[in-house]
Amino acid sequence: MDRKKRFTTGRLTDDIVVQILSQVPFKSFCRFKCVCKAWLGFSSDQHYRQMLPKIPTGLLFGRGSSVQLVRFSPNDEQIDGFLTFLPHYEHLEFVDYCNGLVLCKYNASCTTSSAICRFIVCNPATREWRMLPDTHGSRCETVLAFDPSWSTQFYVFNLHKKARDSWQPNICKLEVFSSDLSTWLVDDEWCHPIGVDKPHIFIGGVLYVQKSGNGILVLEGWDAMRERIQPVDFTIKLPADSYSLMDGCFGQSSGLLQCAFLEEGGRRVAIWSFNAYLPCKWSLKHRLSMQDAFGRDYFDRISDPRMFSFGRIYFDRTGDGDMFSWLRGYRILALDLERDVLLLIDREAKNILSYNISNGKLSEIQYALPSWKYYYYVACHSKLPG
Repeated sequence: MDRKKRFTTGRLTDDIVVQILSQVPFKSFCRFKCVCKAWLGFSSDQHYRQMLPKIPTGLLFGRGSSVQLVRFSPNDEQIDGFLTFLPHYEHLEFVDYCNGLVLCKYNASCTTSSAICRFIVCNPATREWRMLPDTHGSRCETVLAFDPSWSTQFYVFNLHKKARDSWQPNICKLEVFSSDLSTWLVDDEWCHPIGVDKPHIFIGGVLYVQKSGNGILVLEGWDAMRERIQPVDFTIKLPADSYSLMDGCFGQSSGLLQCAFLEEGGRRVAIWSFNAYLPCKWSLKHRLSMQDAFGRDYFDRISDPRMFSFGRIYFDRTGDGDMFSWLRGYRILALDLERDVLLLIDREAKNILSYNISNGKLSEIQYALPSWKYYYYVACHSKLPG
């Protein structure tokens, strides 16, 4: 009987197997990919991946001690967006999100000192969580790094900042938590002269972080810290001096870094791909017309009646909260090349829009967008790495 089953399975074409897999829930599909290399390869196949179950998506709002996850599709599996499954969840502060995992920190009421940082990483889709060992630091930029296509492990980076009145390099210490080692790796001598901001992306074991200036900090090789070897870091210049990630976002496709930038005051969006192995490195993939999508030519908000000025300083009555790019009528939220879409926040209508890169159509997918500090496009993976 077993031999007959193996023979029958061997006769199924890839088209039939993909058609069967397309009917199962996403979590089941994740398990079935482990059956054989051929089934695992369907996810990266340009033709078949469009038919296979997609990662459930939504929008994660974070502000202070409040965390909320809103699913875009009502058919997605139920997710506890308030993280009530975590111990003492009411004392949590949202820190970061990466590829389905959420990083939070307990406030001072749960620790013996305000200088102690107690982090917890969780997966809202599966309600799995893991408490990290306590560490110290009051002025840190903390980011979560997880790429399930590269490794089942996750990492937490603590970039310690110098005091505000110090003339020393802005970043003066690096801590990295590795989930496979279950400990913090510390380098007290690693420093970087320019500060970094929250936007980042983790691809194939390489961390890309937006710098405070016009560039991207690249960090890799931190596993060598266990041997007291400093990690490798360098800076990538953006494709053009006029670009800024304050108005753009990171993305990835086929293991390559992608970036979306506003052009001509928001009238166009340019999508670039970075390949370190090519002589030119940056290559233009798309140039999208937002004039055609929105049906208007003007994207500045200065003449909006809800804006008022005092001298040359303009103030926003809507409470958007973005100091540098709030004059734009919209903001790029996420670049999802797997679904071939660009997600935008419409600051006028206070909702989320989906722009189809293939056909140039704009559609509304979320109403009544709250004015929270952080917005993260969520891909909910099915397993928290051990």
